[in-house]
Amino acid sequence: MSEELMREKAVIKELIEKWYICRDYFLWDEFRTTWHEGGVMVATWNESSYERFIERCDERRKKPGGFNGMHYLAGSIIDVNGNRARAMNKLIITERRTVDGILCDMFNYARHFDFWEKRDGRWGLVRRETICDKDTLIPVYDTDRGKVQLNEELLKKYPEEYQYLAYFIVEKGDSVGTDVPRYSGEGVPGSSVEKLYEKGRAWLSGELSNPNL
Repeated sequence: MSEELMREKAVIKELIEKWYICRDYFLWDEFRTTWHEGGVMVATWNESSYERFIERCDERRKKPGGFNGMHYLAGSIIDVNGNRARAMNKLIITERRTVDGILCDMFNYARHFDFWEKRDGRWGLVRRETICDKDTLIPVYDTDRGKVQLNEELLKKYPEEYQYLAYFIVEKGDSVGTDVPRYSGEGVPGSSVEKLYEKGRAWLSGELSNPNL
């Protein structure tokens, strides 16, 4: 690997880390510096410009019970081709909430799939999409294990890779897609995750001019 390529990857890696810290602590001015104009954020509960994503995060924060979702980055793979790059970041999404009167922690093991571009000498996100791998819901206190009663009808509307995450989000009044890219689609032709990978390949090779269209 050339020194120039190593430098480019290091810059993108720093921006990836910055995104998560600024997002979790609502440091929006710094958060904006990780994006390019027109950038789109796709989460399980959102697909919009990054500016609208910021607004929606603040709206959720003001709802009863607040919004204490956190992201824990576990590592990244970054591929660079000229002024374009793609990255896949492994992470854990967590949120604490009272469910059926019992305090619980939700853990969703996920990935973010990124489309990066270098414009006028600056790297920035053009698009970020979420891939879900698995999730779980655990009472905070051991004495509450086995006591949580969930709405099974609501829970079963969503794939098992993100059903508890979806449960938390829907109970807050937001909607969640039922075909979010996910682990069970790996290697399945035409699945949402394979379509995302194909878009990433086309972006990196230069065949795709805009991943947001």
